[in-house]
Amino acid sequence: MNSQPPCPKCQSEYTYEDGASYICPECAHEWPIDAPAASSERERVVRDAHGNVLNDGDSVIVIKDLKVKGSSSVVKVGTKVKNIRLVDGDHDIDCRIDGIGAMQLKSGFVRKA
Repeated sequence: MNSQPPCPKCQSEYTYEDGASYICPECAHEWPIDAPAASSERERVVRDAHGNVLNDGDSVIVIKDLKVKGSSSVVKVGTKVKNIRLVDGDHDIDCRIDGIGAMQLKSGFVRKA
């Protein structure tokens, strides 16, 4: 039976010890032996253009005119976006804007309302 902890990234049970770290042969993830298992999954903090922490369900205001890709529409400065959802990736806000529809925004172009 394997005494090493499962991989925190892919949950593989085939991890092995190499020096001062564990290695997963399936996804090539490496983490230190002395690190607690819960600390490998860090909470991601999303901040707006002014440094305020954003959460799911917040309302934000657009601080710059944004062109909508694939359309001639523009999201104007001062547009209020309600009930945002935070997602992983470059565009970290998933939302629905009245008159335009569903889209993703970068947190650097909004401020918390």
